[in-house]
Amino acid sequence: MRRAGYAPKVVVVEDISPIGARLGVPFELSSCHLTTVGGYVVVGHVPPTDVARLLKERPKALGITVPGMPAGSPGMEMPDGRREKYETLLLLPGGRTRTFARHG
Repeated sequence: MRRAGYAPKVVVVEDISPIGARLGVPFELSSCHLTTVGGYVVVGHVPPTDVARLLKERPKALGITVPGMPAGSPGMEMPDGRREKYETLLLLPGGRTRTFARHG
């Protein structure tokens, strides 16, 4: 995210689950990283281009999430260049989602 021009504030916590729950992120859509930006929650290994698109388009949503840790996603790059196909999901109220972007 720093390389993309963002200035993340890193706070290490033992259990991120209560923070995600407070922000409306269902457990099954959570990951090891969570931030808020521009009034949205961003969860997991989300590409910076998806964050920029979210902030530009400003959809009616809680935020975006990449559940799990897909190979090839930001921070999960593989030495051999292997990439899994994965989706960035738009997180809607009530835990609903829809595809925001496809990668891999």
